Amino acid sequence: MTFFPDYLKNYPNMDTAFPLHISLNSLKQGFRAHRHDFLEFSYVVDGRGWESINDVKHEMLPGTFTFVQPYQVHEIFTEPGSTLVLYNCNFSMDLLMGAGHGDGLADLIEPSSLEPYTTFTGPTQERIRFLAADMLKEYAGDEPWRLTLLQARLKELLVRFDRERRARAAAGAEAGLDSMEAPLRAPSSASKPSPSVWPIIHYIHRNYREELTLSQLSERFGMSVSRISEVIKETTGQTFVHFVHDLRLRHASSLLVSTDYSVVDVALEVGFGSYKTFARIFRERKGMVPMAYRKAKRPL
Repeated sequence: MTFFPDYLKNYPNMDTAFPLHISLNSLKQGFRAHRHDFLEFSYVVDGRGWESINDVKHEMLPGTFTFVQPYQVHEIFTEPGSTLVLYNCNFSMDLLMGAGHGDGLADLIEPSSLEPYTTFTGPTQERIRFLAADMLKEYAGDEPWRLTLLQARLKELLVRFDRERRARAAAGAEAGLDSMEAPLRAPSSASKPSPSVWPIIHYIHRNYREELTLSQLSERFGMSVSRISEVIKETTGQTFVHFVHDLRLRHASSLLVSTDYSVVDVALEVGFGSYKTFARIFRERKGMVPMAYRKAKRPL
Protein backbone atom coordinates (compact mmCIF):
# COMPACT_ATOMS: atom_id res chain seq x y z
CA MET A 1 0.00 0.00 0.00
CA THR A 2 1.31 3.48 -0.91
CA PHE A 3 2.31 5.59 2.09
CA PHE A 4 1.46 9.29 2.03
CA PRO A 5 3.06 11.53 4.66
CA ASP A 6 0.89 14.03 6.52
CA TYR A 7 -1.03 16.21 4.10
CA LEU A 8 -1.37 19.65 5.68
CA LYS A 9 -4.27 21.63 4.24
CA ASN A 10 -4.46 24.69 6.45
CA TYR A 11 -2.38 27.56 7.77
CA PRO A 12 -3.39 30.71 9.67
CA ASN A 13 -4.87 33.46 7.52
CA MET A 14 -5.47 31.04 4.63
CA ASP A 15 -9.16 31.85 4.19
CA THR A 16 -8.67 35.53 3.41
CA ALA A 17 -8.24 37.73 0.37
CA PHE A 18 -4.45 37.60 0.92
CA PRO A 19 -3.58 34.00 1.83
CA LEU A 20 -0.16 34.33 3.47
CA HIS A 21 1.16 33.57 6.94
CA ILE A 22 4.65 34.15 8.34
CA SER A 23 6.03 33.23 11.75
CA LEU A 24 9.33 32.86 13.61
CA ASN A 25 9.70 29.36 15.06
CA SER A 26 12.11 27.45 17.30
CA LEU A 27 12.53 23.74 16.57
CA LYS A 28 14.31 21.61 19.15
CA GLN A 29 13.32 18.30 17.58
CA GLY A 30 12.73 19.10 13.94
CA PHE A 31 9.39 18.65 12.18
CA ARG A 32 7.77 15.46 10.85
CA ALA A 33 7.55 14.53 7.16
CA HIS A 34 4.64 16.24 5.43
CA ARG A 35 3.40 17.75 2.18
CA HIS A 36 0.92 20.46 1.26
CA ASP A 37 -0.53 22.13 -1.83
CA PHE A 38 0.54 25.63 -0.83
CA LEU A 39 3.99 27.18 -1.09
CA GLU A 40 6.46 27.66 1.74
CA PHE A 41 9.79 29.30 2.32
CA SER A 42 11.99 29.12 5.40
CA TYR A 43 14.98 31.16 6.48
CA VAL A 44 17.32 30.05 9.27
CA VAL A 45 18.60 32.69 11.70
CA ASP A 46 20.13 30.46 14.37
CA GLY A 47 21.01 26.83 15.11
CA ARG A 48 21.89 23.95 12.83
CA GLY A 49 20.16 20.96 11.33
CA TRP A 50 19.14 19.28 8.09
CA GLU A 51 16.14 19.23 5.82
CA SER A 52 15.01 16.43 3.53
CA ILE A 53 13.03 17.36 0.40
CA ASN A 54 11.85 14.39 -1.62
CA ASP A 55 14.48 12.23 0.10
CA VAL A 56 17.39 14.60 -0.69
CA LYS A 57 19.05 16.16 2.38
CA HIS A 58 20.69 19.53 2.71
CA GLU A 59 22.25 21.30 5.67
CA MET A 60 20.44 24.10 7.49
CA LEU A 61 22.50 26.81 9.16
CA PRO A 62 22.17 30.58 9.63
CA GLY A 63 21.58 32.09 6.19
CA THR A 64 19.93 29.00 4.65
CA PHE A 65 16.84 29.85 2.59
CA THR A 66 14.62 26.99 1.38
CA PHE A 67 11.72 27.17 -1.07
CA VAL A 68 9.34 24.21 -0.89
CA GLN A 69 7.09 23.65 -3.87
CA PRO A 70 3.59 22.13 -3.73
CA TYR A 71 3.34 18.41 -2.90
CA GLN A 72 7.05 17.98 -2.14
CA VAL A 73 7.58 15.74 0.89
CA HIS A 74 9.83 17.52 3.35
CA GLU A 75 11.09 16.93 6.88
CA ILE A 76 13.33 18.93 9.22
CA PHE A 77 15.94 17.48 11.59
CA THR A 78 17.54 19.56 14.34
CA GLU A 79 21.17 18.86 15.25
CA PRO A 80 21.33 17.28 18.75
CA GLY A 81 21.92 19.93 21.38
CA SER A 82 20.88 22.75 19.03
CA THR A 83 17.68 24.70 18.44
CA LEU A 84 16.78 25.69 14.90
CA VAL A 85 15.35 29.20 14.81
CA LEU A 86 13.81 30.01 11.45
CA TYR A 87 11.17 32.05 9.70
CA ASN A 88 8.45 30.04 7.97
CA CYS A 89 6.12 31.59 5.43
CA ASN A 90 3.14 29.74 3.94
CA PHE A 91 1.31 31.27 1.00
CA SER A 92 -1.05 30.39 -1.81
CA MET A 93 0.23 29.20 -5.16
CA ASP A 94 -2.09 31.81 -6.68
CA LEU A 95 0.15 34.62 -5.41
CA LEU A 96 2.74 33.46 -7.94
CA MET A 97 0.58 31.90 -10.63
CA GLY A 98 -1.61 34.96 -10.85
CA ALA A 99 1.26 37.39 -11.31
CA GLY A 100 0.98 37.66 -15.07
CA HIS A 101 2.88 40.95 -15.34
CA GLY A 102 6.15 39.75 -16.81
CA ASP A 103 7.88 39.08 -13.51
CA GLY A 104 8.08 35.37 -14.20
CA LEU A 105 7.56 34.26 -10.59
CA ALA A 106 5.12 31.54 -11.63
CA ASP A 107 8.11 29.82 -13.24
CA LEU A 108 9.47 29.09 -9.76
CA ILE A 109 6.84 26.37 -9.40
CA GLU A 110 8.03 24.53 -12.49
CA PRO A 111 10.27 21.44 -12.15
CA SER A 112 13.91 22.47 -12.07
CA SER A 113 17.35 20.92 -11.66
CA LEU A 114 18.27 23.89 -9.46
CA GLU A 115 18.53 23.19 -5.76
CA PRO A 116 15.49 24.16 -3.64
CA TYR A 117 17.74 25.96 -1.17
CA THR A 118 20.73 28.26 -0.93
CA THR A 119 22.79 29.75 1.89
CA PHE A 120 23.28 33.51 1.92
CA THR A 121 26.41 35.08 3.39
CA GLY A 122 27.71 38.58 4.06
CA PRO A 123 25.61 41.69 3.32
CA THR A 124 23.06 39.70 1.32
CA GLN A 125 22.43 37.49 4.34
CA GLU A 126 21.68 40.59 6.40
CA ARG A 127 19.32 41.86 3.69
CA ILE A 128 17.41 38.58 3.64
CA ARG A 129 17.12 38.61 7.42
CA PHE A 130 15.82 42.18 7.31
CA LEU A 131 13.22 41.30 4.66
CA ALA A 132 11.97 38.30 6.65
CA ALA A 133 11.81 40.29 9.89
CA ASP A 134 10.03 43.16 8.15
CA MET A 135 7.50 40.76 6.63
CA LEU A 136 6.71 39.44 10.10
CA LYS A 137 6.37 42.98 11.45
CA GLU A 138 4.02 44.01 8.64
CA TYR A 139 2.03 40.79 8.94
CA ALA A 140 1.41 41.43 12.64
CA GLY A 141 0.56 45.10 12.12
CA ASP A 142 -2.24 47.10 10.54
CA GLU A 143 -0.41 49.96 8.84
CA PRO A 144 -1.69 51.44 5.54
CA TRP A 145 -0.53 49.52 2.45
CA ARG A 146 0.28 46.52 4.60
CA LEU A 147 -0.62 43.93 1.93
CA THR A 148 1.20 45.83 -0.78
CA LEU A 149 4.40 45.82 1.25
CA LEU A 150 4.00 42.16 2.18
CA GLN A 151 3.68 41.30 -1.51
CA ALA A 152 6.77 43.35 -2.34
CA ARG A 153 8.82 41.71 0.42
CA LEU A 154 7.72 38.23 -0.67
CA LYS A 155 8.69 38.88 -4.28
CA GLU A 156 12.07 40.34 -3.37
CA LEU A 157 12.90 37.36 -1.16
CA LEU A 158 12.02 34.86 -3.88
CA VAL A 159 13.87 36.80 -6.58
CA ARG A 160 17.01 37.09 -4.43
CA PHE A 161 16.78 33.37 -3.61
CA ASP A 162 16.50 32.37 -7.26
CA ARG A 163 19.35 34.67 -8.32
CA GLU A 164 21.60 33.33 -5.58
CA ARG A 165 21.02 29.66 -6.37
CA ARG A 166 21.52 30.32 -10.09
CA ALA A 167 24.79 32.10 -9.37
CA ARG A 168 25.98 29.24 -7.18
CA ALA A 169 24.99 26.67 -9.80
CA ALA A 170 26.89 28.62 -12.48
CA ALA A 171 29.94 28.96 -10.24
CA GLY A 172 29.82 25.24 -9.51
CA ALA A 173 29.64 24.41 -13.20
CA GLU A 174 32.61 26.66 -13.95
CA ALA A 175 34.58 25.05 -11.14
CA GLY A 176 34.01 21.65 -12.79
CA LEU A 177 32.24 19.84 -9.95
CA ASP A 178 32.70 16.09 -9.91
CA SER A 179 29.88 14.54 -11.93
CA MET A 180 29.42 12.00 -9.15
CA GLU A 181 27.88 14.77 -7.07
CA ALA A 182 25.09 15.46 -9.56
CA PRO A 183 22.55 12.96 -8.16
CA LEU A 184 22.84 14.67 -4.76
CA ARG A 185 21.95 18.10 -6.12
CA ALA A 186 18.46 17.42 -7.44
CA PRO A 187 15.64 15.08 -6.40
CA SER A 188 15.61 11.84 -8.30
CA SER A 189 12.81 11.14 -10.76
CA ALA A 190 11.66 8.32 -8.52
CA SER A 191 11.01 10.65 -5.60
CA LYS A 192 9.36 13.63 -7.33
CA PRO A 193 6.42 13.88 -9.72
CA SER A 194 7.25 13.57 -13.39
CA PRO A 195 7.46 16.98 -15.09
CA SER A 196 4.49 15.94 -17.26
CA VAL A 197 2.29 16.02 -14.15
CA TRP A 198 2.83 19.71 -13.44
CA PRO A 199 1.02 21.12 -16.48
CA ILE A 200 -2.01 19.09 -15.42
CA ILE A 201 -1.82 20.25 -11.80
CA HIS A 202 -1.34 23.86 -12.89
CA TYR A 203 -4.24 23.62 -15.34
CA ILE A 204 -6.54 22.37 -12.60
CA HIS A 205 -5.40 25.16 -10.25
CA ARG A 206 -6.14 27.75 -12.93
CA ASN A 207 -9.45 26.29 -14.12
CA TYR A 208 -11.11 24.62 -11.11
CA ARG A 209 -13.92 27.18 -11.31
CA GLU A 210 -14.91 25.74 -14.69
CA GLU A 211 -16.46 22.37 -15.35
CA LEU A 212 -13.56 19.91 -15.29
CA THR A 213 -13.62 16.20 -16.06
CA LEU A 214 -10.96 13.55 -16.41
CA SER A 215 -12.09 13.06 -20.02
CA GLN A 216 -11.39 16.72 -20.80
CA LEU A 217 -7.96 16.49 -19.20
CA SER A 218 -7.25 13.27 -21.08
CA GLU A 219 -8.00 14.91 -24.41
CA ARG A 220 -6.05 18.08 -23.58
CA PHE A 221 -2.89 16.39 -22.29
CA GLY A 222 -2.85 13.24 -24.40
CA MET A 223 -2.98 10.81 -21.48
CA SER A 224 -5.50 8.12 -20.69
CA VAL A 225 -8.17 8.86 -18.11
CA SER A 226 -6.83 6.13 -15.85
CA ARG A 227 -3.26 7.45 -16.06
CA ILE A 228 -4.28 11.04 -15.28
CA SER A 229 -6.32 9.80 -12.33
CA GLU A 230 -3.31 7.80 -11.15
CA VAL A 231 -0.75 10.63 -11.39
CA ILE A 232 -3.05 13.09 -9.61
CA LYS A 233 -3.43 10.62 -6.76
CA GLU A 234 0.33 9.98 -6.69
CA THR A 235 1.11 13.70 -6.61
CA THR A 236 -1.56 15.07 -4.27
CA GLY A 237 -2.58 12.03 -2.24
CA GLN A 238 -6.19 12.70 -3.29
CA THR A 239 -8.56 11.56 -5.98
CA PHE A 240 -9.27 13.98 -8.82
CA VAL A 241 -12.72 14.83 -7.48
CA HIS A 242 -11.47 15.35 -3.93
CA PHE A 243 -8.63 17.54 -5.22
CA VAL A 244 -10.96 19.79 -7.24
CA HIS A 245 -13.42 20.03 -4.36
CA ASP A 246 -10.60 21.06 -2.03
CA LEU A 247 -9.56 23.90 -4.34
CA ARG A 248 -13.15 25.09 -4.73
CA LEU A 249 -13.87 24.95 -1.00
CA ARG A 250 -10.68 26.85 -0.20
CA HIS A 251 -11.72 29.63 -2.56
CA ALA A 252 -15.27 29.55 -1.20
CA SER A 253 -14.02 29.86 2.38
CA SER A 254 -12.01 32.93 1.42
CA LEU A 255 -14.98 34.55 -0.33
CA LEU A 256 -17.31 33.85 2.60
CA VAL A 257 -14.92 35.60 4.97
CA SER A 258 -13.72 38.48 2.79
CA THR A 259 -16.80 39.43 0.71
CA ASP A 260 -20.54 40.00 1.05
CA TYR A 261 -21.42 37.65 -1.82
CA SER A 262 -24.50 35.57 -1.19
CA VAL A 263 -23.84 31.91 -0.49
CA VAL A 264 -25.43 30.99 -3.81
CA ASP A 265 -23.13 33.41 -5.65
CA VAL A 266 -20.12 31.98 -3.82
CA ALA A 267 -21.10 28.46 -4.88
CA LEU A 268 -21.34 29.51 -8.52
CA GLU A 269 -18.18 31.63 -8.41
CA VAL A 270 -15.96 28.75 -7.25
CA GLY A 271 -17.32 26.23 -9.75
CA PHE A 272 -20.18 24.35 -8.09
CA GLY A 273 -23.06 24.15 -10.52
CA SER A 274 -25.48 23.33 -7.75
CA TYR A 275 -25.93 25.17 -4.46
CA LYS A 276 -27.25 21.98 -2.88
CA THR A 277 -24.06 20.10 -3.80
CA PHE A 278 -21.90 22.97 -2.55
CA ALA A 279 -23.74 23.16 0.80
CA ARG A 280 -23.56 19.40 1.31
CA ILE A 281 -19.82 19.11 0.54
CA PHE A 282 -19.01 22.25 2.53
CA ARG A 283 -20.83 20.88 5.57
CA GLU A 284 -19.10 17.50 5.23
CA ARG A 285 -15.62 19.06 5.03
CA LYS A 286 -15.99 22.05 7.36
CA GLY A 287 -18.44 20.66 9.91
CA MET A 288 -20.88 23.56 9.46
CA VAL A 289 -23.04 25.18 6.80
CA PRO A 290 -21.58 28.09 4.78
CA MET A 291 -23.46 30.86 6.60
CA ALA A 292 -22.38 29.52 9.99
CA TYR A 293 -18.79 29.45 8.73
CA ARG A 294 -19.04 33.07 7.62
CA LYS A 295 -20.33 34.17 11.02
CA ALA A 296 -17.71 32.15 12.88
CA LYS A 297 -14.72 33.33 10.84
CA ARG A 298 -15.51 36.98 10.23
CA PRO A 299 -14.00 39.45 12.69
CA LEU A 300 -16.49 41.22 14.92
